[in-house]
Parts: sequence; structure tokens; C-alpha cells
Amino acid sequence: MKNTLRHLFQPILRIFESGDDQFRYDKSHRKILLAVGVLFLFLSAISAVLAINSAQLGGLFPVLAFFLIGFVCVVVGTLGSDKAVARIWGNK
Repeated sequence: MKNTLRHLFQPILRIFESGDDQFRYDKSHRKILLAVGVLFLFLSAISAVLAINSAQLGGLFPVLAFFLIGFVCVVVGTLGSDKAVARIWGNK
């Protein structure tokens, strides 16, 4: 199942797993990345509710931005390699 999902999200993962540079990875980085991703998805849901209640289309931009950031964090945190997680944090 994990290989199927990795293949499905390969365009996202390829961005963070490419290159031959060295990286420094800690197990806590993956946990924190997942927590940040969930928080951004939660923030996206709250922003969506507020945008719908206010009936303004301008409120959909933060919803989309928070959702994309949270989605990428969760995908890389669950399916990405150690190198992908380290590259999100910018560790070298």
C-alpha cells in the first residue's frame, strides 16, 4: 500500500528527494512535520468555515494555501524518505 501511495505522490516527493547533497535527519523532525501538517489542515478547515460564513470569495485563498502546505507536510511526513524530511527542514 505504501509503495502505491509513494508512486501516486511521486511528483511531490521527487522535489524533496532529488539531489546528492548530504543531510542531517532526526526522528523528531518527522513527528514535528506531521504535527505541523495536521495543524495547517485544521487551520484550513477553520478558514473554510469562516470564508463560507462571511460569503466572501477572498477567503478561499488562505484555505487553499493552508491546505496545500498541510497536505505537502503530511505526504512528506508519512511517505517521504529521511532525506525528504530533512530537506523540508533545510538541514544540511
